[in-house]
Amino acid sequence: MSDLFDRAAKFFAELQSDLCRALADTDGAKEFGADAWQRPDGGGGIARVLEGGAVFEKAGVNWSSVDGELPADLAEQMPGQGRAFRACGVSLVLHPRSPMVPTTHANFRCLTKGDAVWFGGGADLTPYYFFRDDAVHFHRTLAEVCDRHAPVADYDLMKAACDEYFFLPHRNETRGTGGVFFDYLDGSEAALAFVEDLGRTFPHAYIPIVARRQPSPYGETERTWQLRRRSRYVEFNLLCDRGTIFGLKTNGRIESILMSLPPLVRWDYDVMAQPGSPEAELLTHLRAIDWLGRR
Repeated sequence: MSDLFDRAAKFFAELQSDLCRALADTDGAKEFGADAWQRPDGGGGIARVLEGGAVFEKAGVNWSSVDGELPADLAEQMPGQGRAFRACGVSLVLHPRSPMVPTTHANFRCLTKGDAVWFGGGADLTPYYFFRDDAVHFHRTLAEVCDRHAPVADYDLMKAACDEYFFLPHRNETRGTGGVFFDYLDGSEAALAFVEDLGRTFPHAYIPIVARRQPSPYGETERTWQLRRRSRYVEFNLLCDRGTIFGLKTNGRIESILMSLPPLVRWDYDVMAQPGSPEAELLTHLRAIDWLGRR
């Protein structure tokens, strides 16, 4: 099982480089910096961030492989014996400059505790303006990966898990138009193959959307709406996200944990979208929707 973990960690490091190369090419104006760090309790990682680009206002792709001892309350919630753990993975959050281009998030990880090994991760899309073609393309691309790896991966179950997980209960809305999410996927060769395929395929799910929407014009109204909607993203990541909580409780690197936050955001008081507006249309789609008509 340790061999499976080590191979996953190596793949995630390679995937970080591949993702940064593809995203820098998409941006066309800026490159990713690299910041290697060590964790005092064991392990370390590399944070790679692009800021102030032509396409991406802020883009971060993190890789890490850490080990240590879990707090007792966190250890009780996880499979396996004892409190010693190892965790490796790659995670990304992309905040575009244009409000016509959606924000996206993806992460792929492997953890061990005692004799238990499992994978987790997923990818989701958070638009500021609704385009059905974008949601369908994103979901179809991810569904094709899942279908290639059935029965280890089940798109319908992972899509439903994403809708449930990326949900803001205090707002009664999903974070965006969803994607796939999975956790505690038993460590196996088949599971690793699925995670590798999903990681390699992610750019094909997202970059064509960027190319389609980046040329669209926008003004101050759309930019203000984007900053207001980003506040929901911040609320979810700080209040609900398991990865954020895990990182904070295991003495993780704060800069890497909070890399997911956008550079600019607004909380304006009691703002309501005008009925019939494009902003209001987005809000009607922040719920679980069967984008592919598979059910």
